[in-house]
Amino acid sequence: MPVPGGMSVVVTSVASDSHTWNLVYLQLVLTELGHCVRNLGPCVPGRLLLDECRRDRPDLIVVSTVNGHGLLDGTRLIADIRRCPELAATPVVIGGKLGVRGSDRQRREWLLAAGFTEVFEETGAAAVLPFLARLTESVLR
Repeated sequence: MPVPGGMSVVVTSVASDSHTWNLVYLQLVLTELGHCVRNLGPCVPGRLLLDECRRDRPDLIVVSTVNGHGLLDGTRLIADIRRCPELAATPVVIGGKLGVRGSDRQRREWLLAAGFTEVFEETGAAAVLPFLARLTESVLR
């Protein structure tokens, strides 16, 4: 659903990640920026995410993970999203703790090559703001 001045955003985690505060924080930040946010919560099965996104057709999907399995779970998730014709062009970002051994440039490149629009590894919200501003401008044109 279109939002005047903002995007419709789905916030989720990977299926193996039960952390919730990261999702709540993202929801609050995105809402403060004027976006309409639907938070699917932790441990979201890929099929549920696909079904909800097919129904809502968000402008952006934000995947946040804290457990260190973002590379593996995220790669599977983005493959499913990109295979779905209704979601194939939807911008999808992933961020948080994507591996168990600190940040890694190869991990970022792998996730971008797999189909993520952008990757934010262990960065604060400030790193995401320029990306959101550019995307919001392009979506609302």
